[in-house]
Amino acid sequence: MMTCAQQGVDAGTRPEPPPGVTIIGASAAGLSTAEALRRRGYRGRLRLLDAEDRLPYDRPPLSKQVLSGAWEPTRTRLRGPDQLAALDAELLLGERAVSLDALNRSVTTDTGRVLADDTLVLATGLTPVGLPGQDGLAGVHVLRTVDHALALRRDLAAATRVVVVGEGVLGAEIAATARGLGLDVTLVGVGRTLLAGQLGRTIGGVLTELHAERGVRLRLGTMVESMVGSGGRVNGVRLADGETLAADVVVAAVGSRPATAWLEGSGLPLGDGVETDSRCRAAPGIYAVGDTASWYHEGLARRLRLENRTNAVDQAQAVASAILGADRPFTPVPYFWTDQYEARIQAHGVPSPEAEVSLAEGDVADRRFVAVYTQDGRTTGVLGWNMPKQARLLRQEHLAPSKARPPQPSAT
Repeated sequence: MMTCAQQGVDAGTRPEPPPGVTIIGASAAGLSTAEALRRRGYRGRLRLLDAEDRLPYDRPPLSKQVLSGAWEPTRTRLRGPDQLAALDAELLLGERAVSLDALNRSVTTDTGRVLADDTLVLATGLTPVGLPGQDGLAGVHVLRTVDHALALRRDLAAATRVVVVGEGVLGAEIAATARGLGLDVTLVGVGRTLLAGQLGRTIGGVLTELHAERGVRLRLGTMVESMVGSGGRVNGVRLADGETLAADVVVAAVGSRPATAWLEGSGLPLGDGVETDSRCRAAPGIYAVGDTASWYHEGLARRLRLENRTNAVDQAQAVASAILGADRPFTPVPYFWTDQYEARIQAHGVPSPEAEVSLAEGDVADRRFVAVYTQDGRTTGVLGWNMPKQARLLRQEHLAPSKARPPQPSAT
C-alpha cells in the first residue's frame, strides 16, 4: 500500500482544505492533544470527533473504581463542561469515523458528513478481542468503555461465580475487583504467571502469589476452547484440557487491537497500529497518538506502540508540538502502573520477559521492593512495588532518555 508521501504528493497542487485541526477520538490522547495545542498558542479551528456519545472520560478507573461501584461514571470525566467550553473546540460526539482520504485529508463519518482539514490527528484507541463462542450469549463481557463497565457491574451484582479470561493487566485488575466484591473468581490464562508478557515470570510470579492468597482460583497455562450456555446465557467456560468451569459471568480480557479497520484503503501505513515516523507523523498533515500509534522510537531504535494512559498524554504533547512546527523526536521512557488489592506496581522503561531481574531495594516478602531489569549488560527497566519514590530515583539514574539517535527508516 502506497502512502501520500510515497506517491510524492505536492500539497500545493491541490485546493487547500479549510484551516484547522480535526482530532478523531476524544479520550485521553485526543483531548490532551487539543489542550496542548491551545496551551501552545494555537487559535485556529479545533474539532474533536468521537463515536461515543459521552464527554471525554478516563479509562483506568473503569476496571477498578467504576466496576466496584465506588465511583459513578461522571467522576471519570477528564474535564467538566466549563473546561471543555473554554477549550473552544467543536465536540462531535456520538458520530463514528468510517473512512479516511489521506490525499485530501478528509474523514467521512457514519452520518455521511465529510470533515476536511489542514491537519488530522488519529486517536481512535483500541478494539477489545472477544472469546470463541461468545456471540449471542448474555453474561459474557469485554471492558473498554463506560457502558461496558456498567453492564458488567450490573451482572456482577447478581452473580456468584465469575471467570476472567486473560492474565494481563486488565484481567488481573478485574479479578482483583471482583474478589473485593466477595465473588468466587477464577482467572484463566495461557501464560504461566500473571503479567508474564509485560513484567516477566519473576515479578509475574509474585503477583500470581498475591492473587492466590486473596482467593482467586488460577487456571494458568491453558486456553479457552469455548463458552457453554443455556437459554441464551453463559453458564460455563470449557478449557482446552477438557475442564469446564461453572460461571454466572465471564469477562474476556484477552487483548485488544488498534482500532484501525476504518483506515483500510486510506493510503496510510498500517501494521500494529498506524505506523508513523519519530515525530508521530503518518503522512503529510496526518498524525497518530495514543494506543493506536506505532511510532519509531529513536532512543530504542525500533518501532513502539504503548497501551497506557501515561503515554497517551505524553505523546499528545509531542504531536501538538509537531503540528505547530517543532522538529523533535518523541523518545519517552515508557511507564505504566497498575493497582491490585493493596499493591501499586509502577514499571519504567521496557521490562521485557527476556531480561534478568535483580532486587535493588526492599524485600519481596514484605511486598515493598524495587526490581531492576538488565539485558545485554544494560538496564532496560525499573519496577517499583509499593516503593514509588525509590523506583523514580532509580529510573532517573538508569533510564534517562537516550541522546543517541541512530538513523531511522522512513515510516512512509
